[in-house]
Amino acid sequence: MNSQSPSRSTAARSDAIQSLADGAVLRPARPGDEPGILSCIQALAVYEREPDAVENTAGALTETLFGDSPNVFAHVVERDGRIVGIAVWFLTYSTWTGHNGIWLEDLYVFDEFRGRGYGKALVSRLATVCLERGYPRLEWTVLDWNAPSIAFYRLIGAEPMSEWTTQRVTGKALAELA
Repeated sequence: MNSQSPSRSTAARSDAIQSLADGAVLRPARPGDEPGILSCIQALAVYEREPDAVENTAGALTETLFGDSPNVFAHVVERDGRIVGIAVWFLTYSTWTGHNGIWLEDLYVFDEFRGRGYGKALVSRLATVCLERGYPRLEWTVLDWNAPSIAFYRLIGAEPMSEWTTQRVTGKALAELA
């Protein structure tokens, strides 16, 4: 039985293939997309001034996204057989709301494809996933110097969580803590 309302567009479903500008399509990632996803991740690292930080591989993405117990998910924008944009995400949990939410780990559209609505379509798709599954939150971080992204996020209704700061333990400090 279809749980979707008859008035709801198929293109709005989180698992649907959606046509975008210029013949591009937005769809859930599938096996074989790993090199294109990794290319976007590497380009994002360059943009974020961390060109050597990516340790991920296509093989690791295969296991993470499509293995026996996937815990990370992705949607892609594909144009002319090339992945030109990604949204990589995973589930969070709020003890306050008692519900899962979505954490958007990476949102990226190659420079030459920006301004066509692909980024907004990717974030909108995640909002659709939230609504379909009853998740009350879609969250992410942005570098404080990334003015173009911050402006985009304000345009789509995102609000900064100014009282919260991200904390991280890695490397030697992580080993010492363990």
